[in-house]
Amino acid sequence: MTSTMSGTCEPHHNAVQNALTAFMCIGITISYLPQHWRTISAKSSEGFSPWFLLLGSTSSASGMLNIIVMQWGLIKCCRVLSVGSCIESIAGVFQLVLVWVLFVMILVLFVIYYPPHLKYVELDVPLPNDLPPQHIKTPVKREGWKLSIVLSWVVFIHIAFITFITFLLLSTNPSPDETHRSRQLQLWATFLGVSSALLAALQYAPQIAHTARIKLVGALSIPMMLIQTPGAVLMVLSIALRPGTNWTTWISYAVAGAMQGILLVMCIIFRARQHKLGLDDFGRPLPGSEPPHPSFSESGAGEEEEETSPVEAAVGDAVESDVRSEHGVDVVPGEEMPLLAKRNGNGSVSGEEGRKEWSGVLAWFRRA
Repeated sequence: MTSTMSGTCEPHHNAVQNALTAFMCIGITISYLPQHWRTISAKSSEGFSPWFLLLGSTSSASGMLNIIVMQWGLIKCCRVLSVGSCIESIAGVFQLVLVWVLFVMILVLFVIYYPPHLKYVELDVPLPNDLPPQHIKTPVKREGWKLSIVLSWVVFIHIAFITFITFLLLSTNPSPDETHRSRQLQLWATFLGVSSALLAALQYAPQIAHTARIKLVGALSIPMMLIQTPGAVLMVLSIALRPGTNWTTWISYAVAGAMQGILLVMCIIFRARQHKLGLDDFGRPLPGSEPPHPSFSESGAGEEEEETSPVEAAVGDAVESDVRSEHGVDVVPGEEMPLLAKRNGNGSVSGEEGRKEWSGVLAWFRRA
């Protein structure tokens, strides 16, 4: 710990705080490694909610910058302190920076290992004369993949914006310790802390809802949650004992720990249920196991596939009609394919003109 009162930087050693912070940093790193390894080894991030990753990334970023503001005076003291005293004084800052880096790594791995079959609209078009169905991968992005890309950009823009504002305010406040912090900087620190707490409170809600809907563990790591849920208590204590912090700095981690406990219980229940049915965490049959009971599929379990959007349905109809035409199957304009009927006085279009229109639509999607 370092004192910055009256513009001085005097190092003070606290063995208990230092030991707790060192233990927490090691524990945080170890707790996230199972999740990173699980996603990499499975080569799939199926099971994650992109909203969960968005809220977690923005919450941890806000919490990280909150403690940077609150302990900026201690950080500036590193210019006159020894390396050991500097590390000791800003260990709390390093702790929250570590949390942000490790969580954002989950988001990066989520994008890298996003399931290929969930990225683009894929179709199995039935063919005549007992020919096998023709599998077609269209260039049209699925709604889930498009949402994941957009939310990833939101995370990047968020951290860039709040980092710019934070250091802009710090540059206008020459000595922002607990006794000389400007009102604007104090309000910004409170905003970061409160927003971090609110985002953390909401963070696990979409993931809990997503996991409850698909009834699968997926790429979620139960070992990570087993370590982090009780570790949240130590996390809160280690931050609360740091100088210059208040409830706005640690409340987000207390809320996140409670919500993570709920998700952990759900995942343990669903894993036991899956193994009882002879399925792995992704809903695939385990080697040597019998096919799952039909009631498992009827209950909606394992259905990661999202609902087909109107655009995907329209593209599917257009591609199917085009493929069937190539194999000599006449496409009869009617209610099932209204876009292939010729426009007359009441607004319909001919089959040939409809196919030309859809060729243009598909070409537009390829450019999109």
